[in-house]
Amino acid sequence: MILLLYVFLPPLKEDKNPDLSFIIESAKVISKYMREKQIIVLESTTYPGTTTEVLLPILEEKSGLKVIKDFGIAYSPERIDPGNIKYNIRNTPKIVGSIDDSLCDIVLLLYKSIVEDVIKVSNCETAEAVKILENVFRNVNIALINELAIIFKNMGINIWETIEAAKTKPYGFMPFYPGPGVGGHCIPLDPYYISYRAKQFGQIPRFIQTAGEINDFMPIYIVNLVQNGLDEINKKIRESKIAIFGLAYKPNIEDTRESPSIKIIEELKKRNAEVKVFDPVAKYVNTKFGIFYSNENIEEMIKWSDCIVFATAHDIFKENIVNYIGLIIKKYRETVIVDTVNIFDKILLNNFSLDEKLKIIKI
Repeated sequence: MILLLYVFLPPLKEDKNPDLSFIIESAKVISKYMREKQIIVLESTTYPGTTTEVLLPILEEKSGLKVIKDFGIAYSPERIDPGNIKYNIRNTPKIVGSIDDSLCDIVLLLYKSIVEDVIKVSNCETAEAVKILENVFRNVNIALINELAIIFKNMGINIWETIEAAKTKPYGFMPFYPGPGVGGHCIPLDPYYISYRAKQFGQIPRFIQTAGEINDFMPIYIVNLVQNGLDEINKKIRESKIAIFGLAYKPNIEDTRESPSIKIIEELKKRNAEVKVFDPVAKYVNTKFGIFYSNENIEEMIKWSDCIVFATAHDIFKENIVNYIGLIIKKYRETVIVDTVNIFDKILLNNFSLDEKLKIIKI
């Protein structure tokens, strides 16, 4: 029998070090029910070494069984992209690594009954490293494009137009896009997991740490853009009415884990702004200042706000943007829009007659 142990990516402690308590407690629970000829497969994203150095000793100690002799252990990282209509569990290749080659072959056979393509690697640590590499790759490249977005903005260059032009190169370039930060249960946390592990081996992962710092800064940068926009209409963030459009960490899903919107809301509240939220997909978000529920009356939200921040590129936002503009223009006062996800794309800005009461600030 094969038992799959999957805990969402363990969180970080206040000091940004990994918190493996969920994996540890799960291991203690399942060890009570272990018996011979079982194989335990960990799927949670974590740093290389967790399976053999953290999970395995607990299973052996608590169960009284010995690995290989009595039971097996393996690691196979989850690969799930919420909202992706092209790639699902079946057609996304699965990675498998174990401490024993024959055990790995057994686990591989299990996954082959579920997944079209299964890739075997030499050990648990390599399998763990694969997932870390995938997510750190994304985090680093998002950080790069976020930094370039800030630089290019100061130069008066449109980062979105620049990316679209760069995409025409048929080799040596992969597009990444700027935004208000990174979210989800992996990308914001993985860099800190591998940084922690690297330091145990005497390595300082400067590049990875810098990328994490850049992406962590983006929500604050967005709030600074809010203040810049409000300055143009002679308002301050304090007591201004700020509407956040988009709570999910990515388009068209309801998942708000580690969403940049959370940090934007918290930073605005720290600066004593009034904040309301709207998201037709994600209905609420939990912050240090309490739970914010999505307002159901979009027209009321727009009339209420001094500034609207588009923080998630939901398709429904793009489909209704002209209607939103119409509502804003009807207002009796100026409204600032901070567009962090290119809702107001170049075509719209060039072809829609925008009223002077509408002040758009793009990332």
